Amino acid sequence: MPLLDHFHPPLSEERHWESFHSKWANALVDELNQTLLPPGYFAEPYAHIGARVEIDAATFNGAVSPGGPAPNGATATASRQTWAPPPPTLVMPAAFPDVFEVQVFSTETGPRLVAAIELVSPANKDRAEHRRAFAVKCASCLTQGIALIVVDVVTNRGGNMHDEMARVLPDAAAFLFPAAPPLYVAAYRPIQRDDAAQIEAWLTPLAVGRPLPTSPLALSAELCLPIDLESTYMDARRRLRLG
Repeated sequence: MPLLDHFHPPLSEERHWESFHSKWANALVDELNQTLLPPGYFAEPYAHIGARVEIDAATFNGAVSPGGPAPNGATATASRQTWAPPPPTLVMPAAFPDVFEVQVFSTETGPRLVAAIELVSPANKDRAEHRRAFAVKCASCLTQGIALIVVDVVTNRGGNMHDEMARVLPDAAAFLFPAAPPLYVAAYRPIQRDDAAQIEAWLTPLAVGRPLPTSPLALSAELCLPIDLESTYMDARRRLRLG
């Protein structure tokens, strides 16, 4: 099954891309836990869609007035007064990016994140501050020794997230993606070689209508797993009846 365009009509008008990203992440987790991961490791899905907390939202949800009837028929007592902080010293702009992620943990010394698969969302690419937030997050993982695979199949936003991340790291110009394709898979392994810290990268362009590749996911300097993106993508499509 070739890669579909989930972000333009007709498919975008018939199905939600968020549901497909979630199903694909779960298919990747199933493949890791059931087939690929050795003892001492486990995978979990993690999804978070931006920031959904608004000021004053649901502050009085379910509240009753003092002395009025409570839901169980009893008399309500006066509620605790809400404390309000003084005006903030600064208000700084922030980006709260979407996250569709598969996390792989080692249990050797308690649950410890060792690798992750990131599925890029449109919100990760829609403005400069969101692209930088995603890039900083990925670069932070790599500098902590956490291996990554970044999968970008978003067709309705431009930009190359590998290049965004490379610009966060030293000597960015030498490590930009050749031709900067809008769709791609990038796998990264942070490793120590001859007393030098390195990040090895495998970069593969993608195209709608073409199959997806198999990419390496590093659990350690010695152990890499072959992540078959095509088979997990097909599994998610079948489960959601997408052709």
